[in-house]
Order: sequence, then structure tokens, then C-alpha cells
Amino acid sequence: MSSTSTRTPPEQHPSSRSSTVASATGSTGHMLRRGLQISPELTRGLAVTLLLAAVMTGGRVVVPIAVQRTTDDGLLAPGGVDTAVVWQTVAWSALVVAITAAAGYLVISRLYRAAEGGLATLRRTAFRQVHDLSVLTQSTERRGSMTSRVTSDVDTISQFVQFGGVMLVISLGQIVVSTVLMLTYSPVLTLVVWCCFVPLMLVIARFQPVLGRAYLRVRERVGDVLAAVSESIGGAATIRAHHLQQRTGERIDAAVEAHRRAGVGAHIRSTMAFSSGQFLSGFTVAVVLAVGTWLAVRGDVTLGGLLAFLFLVNLFTQPVQQATETLNELQNAVAGWRRVIAVVDTPADVADPGESGVELPRGPVEVEMREVTYAYPGAEPVLRDISWRVAPGSRVAVVGETGSGKSTLVKLLTRLMDPDDGVVLLDGHDLRTVRFSSLRDRVVLVPQEGFLFDASLAENVRVGAPDADDDVIAAAVRDLGLGWWLDGLPAGLATGVGPGGENLSAGERQLVAIVRAYLADPDLLVLDEATSAVDPASEVAIQDALERLMAGRTSIAIAHRLSTAEAADEVVVVDAGRIVERGPHRELVGAGGRYARLHASWAAQQRS
Repeated sequence: MSSTSTRTPPEQHPSSRSSTVASATGSTGHMLRRGLQISPELTRGLAVTLLLAAVMTGGRVVVPIAVQRTTDDGLLAPGGVDTAVVWQTVAWSALVVAITAAAGYLVISRLYRAAEGGLATLRRTAFRQVHDLSVLTQSTERRGSMTSRVTSDVDTISQFVQFGGVMLVISLGQIVVSTVLMLTYSPVLTLVVWCCFVPLMLVIARFQPVLGRAYLRVRERVGDVLAAVSESIGGAATIRAHHLQQRTGERIDAAVEAHRRAGVGAHIRSTMAFSSGQFLSGFTVAVVLAVGTWLAVRGDVTLGGLLAFLFLVNLFTQPVQQATETLNELQNAVAGWRRVIAVVDTPADVADPGESGVELPRGPVEVEMREVTYAYPGAEPVLRDISWRVAPGSRVAVVGETGSGKSTLVKLLTRLMDPDDGVVLLDGHDLRTVRFSSLRDRVVLVPQEGFLFDASLAENVRVGAPDADDDVIAAAVRDLGLGWWLDGLPAGLATGVGPGGENLSAGERQLVAIVRAYLADPDLLVLDEATSAVDPASEVAIQDALERLMAGRTSIAIAHRLSTAEAADEVVVVDAGRIVERGPHRELVGAGGRYARLHASWAAQQRS
């Protein structure tokens, strides 16, 4: 056996390990840059899209120019109406408008394609990261909240990316172009316009951080609603059994009300900014009309120039008003991005060493723990200085009271978590150096409550061996002595198990987990209280199948019913996170210690 020093990876220390996913921090610009890094499709071809957007912006100023030329050089020409100028202006205006419309179509279609591609990448990245998060994080983060990060939060980003992002750029370009043209007609009127709108721009700048916080609260409340609804649906049977409908309804109502308040608060703030824009737009037009009329009377501006200027004011004020709404969408999107990026950037504290990792050889596995300690965040250690060795091919039963640390041992043995101190070894190799593909091939967990997908029995069993056909699965079932069970199912392997396996009994669900494990053909079998939730008759069938499954393999069983311990080569007794006794069943019973008392209590319950 190779020697391996005990070490504590700094990122695994309980003081630095988090069990929840918070929202990412950073400025709006930082969030946008990070989002574009995750979804590079959003920037591909952006230069062409922006060029087309510039064509759109330039095309929009054609109308004011056409109005000025038609009025001054056509309708009010010194020698009378010049129809040639009018028709020429109409012709080239129509051409430019057509080009502008085509550019607009191309901009929107390119945006949608880029947005859908980028957001699909974002969803896939976030979803895969969810599966890379530690079991601790997955179990403590509310399911509905995590779901909202990958679904509705991405949708808020989509609403901005597909339209608001480039519209914001177009709006800024339109403001610049409008300002330049307004200066050519009347610097005085241009100064009037900017004096009217500078206060609005200051208000918008001040409102953005407030709106950002408001929309982040909205996204968080959406997660709360989804979590409450998801839990009520998943626990419907328990809710009905314990008559908790009113309490559950009140909890959902409270989540919905909190979301309503957050949404109303955010929209009130955004409406204030939008209404300010509308008011100042009308006010600006009125002031420009008054000052422009005065300038026209003085001869400082022509009638066509004044009309063109009024059109330009509309082109100037329109994007400013739109900018208030677009910036609201931006803050909503940034709030969603913060929550999604928080998932993507949460480090996977159980990392796969990948190609550089160890490939374990086939054969019964030797298991060893050296001075292993583990504590959940903010809590006292549940395991303290655990040291023990399991010989290859032996059967070990771990027993102890509820809360003694047995299930944590299982998570460490299967590397669903890493220890804070000490080391777990398989065949002399630190578990943290073993590549996941090898670990999952060699080590299989049979959980107390195995998850079943809403599919056929065959598809659920095939989780253990994706390439197994129905004949191989049927042969495996019969090898385990479960042919009678398969023959009794209404559609055999095609029988639908229902959501979460609700069409099967607890014992049948465990049989599925056993067949999965058998098909996976592991060298180390870890059984987490695999017979704790079934009736005695089902336990007989399960125990017989387990005997066949464990033959020739190293096995470690968390024994809830001590009949498992009676058949083991060695019994390990865990109490308050420490190993207090070890040895064969008969020796421990004869010693009259902790195990003897547990066994006597269990035997008395069996007799009663």
C-alpha cells in the first residue's frame, strides 16, 4: 500500500465552506462582462450587428432632413413650389427608409439568434454546475430557488439581451446623431434641449443602483415562491395526511405577497423614472416650440429648419424615454445575472482530478480512513478522528444511534463530500486523487431512498449500466433471485414507475436500487440503511438479493436493522462521531458494551 499523508485542503475547511449559493457581487459592468464570458455567443458577430444598428440610427434622421428640404427648398422655394425637389426628396427618403427597415430586420433577427444561443449556453452551464455542487449545497439550497436561477432568472436576461441591449446602444447613437444635427440647425435650441434633459439624466443615474437592488429582491422573491410551491407539490401526500393545507397555503400566500410587494416597489421606482421622461419630453417640445418661434420671427431659423428641429427633438427624447425603460430591463437582467453567475462561479468543493487522477484496478477494494474529521458549516464535528481499515472482500456493518455520524461516513466513502481533516483511502490512494469515472465504476452506493425517474422500470434500472438491453436486465433480475417480482409486474420491464417511483412500494424501490448496483458491477458496495424502510416480508427478499450482490465484493453497510450486523465479518459501532467498538458480532455481544445494549434493544423490538 502506498503511503499518503493526511492533509487538509484549504478550500474544504468548514470555516470557508458554504452550504448555500448567494447572489454574485460586483458592479453592473462587472456582471455584464462576466455574463459575456460565460455566453460568448452573445458577442459573436456583434460588430456587424452594431454596424447595421448604426445604419438604422442614420436612417432615422432622414425624415427631419427631408422635412426641412421639402419645406425650404421645395414648398417655400423663392420662385414658387419646386416639385422636382419635392419628388427627389420623397424618392431618396423612401430608399433610405427601405434600407433602414431592412437593417432593422437584420438587427433583430441576428439579436434573437445570438441571444438564444448565448442563453442556451448559460442555461447548460448553470445546470451542469448545479450537479457539480456539493451534496451539502444541493441539500440546503431550496429546490425552487435553484430552479428559478436556471429558468426564470435566465428569462429576465433574455428579455434584455434580445432587445434592450442593442436598443440601448442605438438610443445612445441616436442621441449623439440628433444632437449633432440639431447643432447644425440651431445651437441655441440645442442648448435648450440639453438644459431640459440634464436633470432627467441625473435622476436616471441616481435611480439605477436603487432599481438594481429592487429588481434583485424581485428575483429572490420569485425563487421563494417557486420553492414554496415546489415543496407543497412534492409533499402533497404528507400535507394531506397531517391536515397542513391551511398552513401550507398561508406559507405560499406569504411568499406570493412578498413577491407582489417587491414587484410593486420595483415598478413604482421604474415608473417614476419613466414618467419623468415623458413629462420632460412634452415640456422640452413646448419650450423648443416657443423659443423656436421667437427665433424664426427674428430670422435666425427657417420654417423648415424649425420643423426639422422639432422632429429631431422627438428623435432625441424618444431614446431618452426608452432608455429609462431599457435601463430598468438592464437592472432586472443584471439581478438575474447575479443569481445565475453565483451558481456558475460557486466552486465545486469536491473536484474531479480528471485525466491526471488515479485509475483504480479491478478487484475487491481495501478501504481505510486515517484520522478523519468532518463538520458541517457552523456546527460541531459530526465525525472526530475516525481511523479504521476494511480488508478487501470483507463485509462490515456500521451501527449507531440516529445522529451518530453514520450517514456522513457514507458520503465520505463515496466522495459526495471530502473530510476537513484526515484522508480516505481506496487501495492506498487518497480518494481526492481518484478520477470520478474510475470512482463511480468501482464504488456504488445503494441509498435508503433511491431516486427513480418517471420512466419505465428498465430505464430506471439502466442507470447502473446505460448499454444494458432488456435481456441483460432481465437476466440480472433473475440472478438476484427476483424473477418472481419481475413476473408479477403488470408490464414487466416496461412497467412505469411513476414520478419518484410512486407506483412502486418502498421495498420495490429498493429492489430497483439493488438491480442497478448489480448491473454496475462495483468492487466496493456501500449500503446506506438499505432495509430500514421496508416491511419484514420485503426485507427477506432484499436480504437475499443483497447476499448475491455482495458476493466477492467489499461491502460496508449502515445497519439500521441489526440482522445485517449479525451476518457481517466485522461490526463498527459509532457514537457521537467516534468509533467506540469494533469486532465480530458475537464478540461484541459477549463484551456487554454499547453494541450489546443496541442489539438487545433491537431484539426486544423484533420479538414484540
